[in-house]
Amino acid sequence: MKTDIQIAQEAQMDKIVDVASRLGLNEDDIDLYGKYKCKISLDKLNSDKENGKLILVTAINPTPAGEGKSTVTIGLSQALNKLDKNAIAVLREPSLGPVFGIKGGAAGGGYAQVVPMEDINLHFTGDMHAITAANNLLSAAIDNHIHQGNKLRIDSRRIVFKRVIDMNDRALRSLVVGMGGKPNGFLREDGFMITVASEVMAVLCLSSDLMDLKKRMGDILVAYNLDGQPVYCKDIEVEGAMALLMKDAIKPNLVQTLENTPAIIHGGPFANIAHGCNSLIATKLGLKLSDYVVTEAGFGADLGAEKFFNIKCRYGNLKPEAVVIVATVRALKHHGGVKKDDLGTPDVEALKKGIKNLEKHIENVKKFGVKPVVAINRFVSDAEEELSFIEEFCNEHGVEVALTEVWANGGEGGVQLAEKVLNIIDNKESDFKVLYNENISLKDKVEVIAKEIYGADGVEFTRKALNNIKSIEKFGLDKVPVCMAKTQKSLSDNDKLLGRPSGFNITVKEVKISNGAGFAVVLTGDIMTMPGLPKVPAANKMDISDDGVIEGLF
Repeated sequence: MKTDIQIAQEAQMDKIVDVASRLGLNEDDIDLYGKYKCKISLDKLNSDKENGKLILVTAINPTPAGEGKSTVTIGLSQALNKLDKNAIAVLREPSLGPVFGIKGGAAGGGYAQVVPMEDINLHFTGDMHAITAANNLLSAAIDNHIHQGNKLRIDSRRIVFKRVIDMNDRALRSLVVGMGGKPNGFLREDGFMITVASEVMAVLCLSSDLMDLKKRMGDILVAYNLDGQPVYCKDIEVEGAMALLMKDAIKPNLVQTLENTPAIIHGGPFANIAHGCNSLIATKLGLKLSDYVVTEAGFGADLGAEKFFNIKCRYGNLKPEAVVIVATVRALKHHGGVKKDDLGTPDVEALKKGIKNLEKHIENVKKFGVKPVVAINRFVSDAEEELSFIEEFCNEHGVEVALTEVWANGGEGGVQLAEKVLNIIDNKESDFKVLYNENISLKDKVEVIAKEIYGADGVEFTRKALNNIKSIEKFGLDKVPVCMAKTQKSLSDNDKLLGRPSGFNITVKEVKISNGAGFAVVLTGDIMTMPGLPKVPAANKMDISDDGVIEGLF
């Protein structure tokens, strides 16, 4: 059996100028990054063309067994084109941290991949580096301001903006900067986050254009002064320089799938510690360039989809027409208590327990007024009785369901799913609505999500979290959506509670305001903004030969 990278390396790619041409883009609309990658001018956002239909792909809570959400997203876009529909995939950019850590790649799988796969998984067009540079320019400017006399009277004990790097590196979580005496600045505690968790990433993904990005950069809350008043990036006067570093990164990237379906890849926030959606610009551009946009949101529907609806759709005035919930027999059995090594053994009884997780996600999607379709992403080990059980369950709950085999068969393996999605779009207008009003209190917004989406009995706020909320409310920064930082493995904040847990509370440990991005980050459980590498990182299996052939990249 060929690996994903072997399949990708055998791909017959079209020149990106030809892919762009099929979208109505000419040479003045694109900036080439070699033969198979380009960036798209933002001018096309002003097109008079009617927007296409928006389709979101989400999933059940992820497990070690794998769900294949990105693979289904890519496969569905290919399948729609096989049905002679003008469809485009719009995805997030992979982060180097997980690529070299656990995932080993994040460009789909099998015959439902985006290419050039190696480039996309590595440095791509440099967007992640631009975000890292802009973020760390602000960090350097803060410390320099203090060193050069501290006109703003910044309290070095209350600097809330951290440095970033696009790599999993637990050693950088907490550190001390300014060591080495007077020439090196003032001694203070600091730390790094992974780039994709930074507010600069969120700003990129929620900005409408370069000037909006610059304004949002200026609005980033970086510290408090000795009087307890907030200090913003614009007070440090580097938002213009940060926007300059982002002038190319703000343009979405155009590539293609293995079947030459256009794919826009732009922005890459995690969904467990950030808002988990590709850029608003990329999605809106896709809607102008095609009739159907297939996009995804990170991890399960309790994280990525909830934030897609309540944050991205709210700010972008987007209206999703259908939602695909990806599930696998193996993952549902894991939620039913089956250990990873035993997932290949048929076990309908475990499925009966684990399918409760899918049931909750179906209920949650319906709360937003959008009709879901369940995509059973088929594995070779799946037994017919197991597949039949899931199909019967969906039928009993009045939910469309389709068996997908896009990993093995590309777009052809997603035609049934595509037909179900088109049927929903053609026959039922979306009644999309957000879950809460952003003007209610922060505590109330958190409780709505915890009770309605997670199924919690209530929320417990630590003293630190309550003090955080008090401070945020004091300065009138609280009338924004909330971005929950929570484990992806469970509907609860305890990753050991699989399936559909009940009788639990969510514990909020800290609340931070991302004023430039326009949301409050609510940290629960043991979630960290800087992941670590596993015992055997994916990087250990990667290599490159003397003739430039890459191995081990998934």
